[in-house]
Amino acid sequence: MPPAHSKVTGASRRLIRARPVEEAMSDATPAPPVAPAGPFAPATAGPYAEREQQITENLKQIYDPEIPMNIVDLGLIYGFEWSDDTVKLKMTLTAPGCPVAGILAEEVKAAIEKVPNVKAASVEMIWDPPWSPDRMSEFAKRQFGYA
Repeated sequence: MPPAHSKVTGASRRLIRARPVEEAMSDATPAPPVAPAGPFAPATAGPYAEREQQITENLKQIYDPEIPMNIVDLGLIYGFEWSDDTVKLKMTLTAPGCPVAGILAEEVKAAIEKVPNVKAASVEMIWDPPWSPDRMSEFAKRQFGYA
């Protein structure tokens, strides 16, 4: 359920800043991760387009528990992988170690499985590439003072 307030405070802005990811040191030059560019957009054509649109609308009803924004506009959704009527959603969180990761994944899975012609869903939390404010929708960027 969306929060009753929509005022963005300095504390909210600090919460959505990218956080460093601790990794093991290596002399090897890692290949840059291939990330979806900018905010997520569901398919507009193809066999899964209508279902992706419906899933995306359902996901817009799920809000990050610490930030007053839905998970789609916040940029936490990376994409879908389909196998017939089964879908895997790839998503991230604003920071690894988020205490609500499991609860949020279950809520997302349930929202996906409400869509007609989706037999089963799974949620894969991915951390590479890490989330950054660049992934937010234009709406979210305006709400949080990034645009």
